[in-house]
Amino acid sequence: KGCGYHLDLFVVGVMLGVCSVMGLPWFVAATVLSISHVNSLKLESECSAPGEQPKFLGIREQRFTGLMIFTLMGCSVFMTSVLKFIPMPVLYGVFLYMGASSLRGIQFFDRLRLFGMPAKHQPDFIYLRHVPLRKVHLFTIIQLSCLILLWVIKTSRAAIVFPMMVLALVFIRKLLDFIFTKRELSWLDDLMPEWKKKKLEDAAQEEEHSIIAEEEGIVQVPLEGHY
Repeated sequence: KGCGYHLDLFVVGVMLGVCSVMGLPWFVAATVLSISHVNSLKLESECSAPGEQPKFLGIREQRFTGLMIFTLMGCSVFMTSVLKFIPMPVLYGVFLYMGASSLRGIQFFDRLRLFGMPAKHQPDFIYLRHVPLRKVHLFTIIQLSCLILLWVIKTSRAAIVFPMMVLALVFIRKLLDFIFTKRELSWLDDLMPEWKKKKLEDAAQEEEHSIIAEEEGIVQVPLEGHY
């Protein structure tokens, strides 16, 4: 539910202001944790043809896991005497697994894989139907450069300007309007999930083909055992 995420980010923003005024440590939304949690709630088809991606079926609608996650995070303050015995490599391994498993389905990661993938083995991504491959690679390189720049600033002595550099990404995004057309950016940088856009386009193409078939007087008779 989008309104739930908006409320969560609003509360985080308010608490950051309160923590700043009171001199308390800042806290941020756990991105990897959130993505992993959302992915775990997805319902997908179990059986699919070789090379075909599982179909999205829906969401397991519940609020129990979210409540338990933050309840346990709060209880961890009183469990430090026990948690200190957990080896750090174990924690790093858990975080690494969560981060790697949450990369599946992220468009930026999929576009990075396209650099070393022959054209005949490329999946049927919706943006590859409408944007030339060289423009896709250019958009990916710009994104990767911004990510590397932010990481370098964050790990250097200039980390204090990190929030300003994040704000600068807004202006970089506006500059992309001079490199890409609005139509290309609508496919490469859109809020609508790719599976939904592909579903809408496939439905429109199927409807268009059926209209053409009716105009040409072609009658499609289903074979026995096929519907």
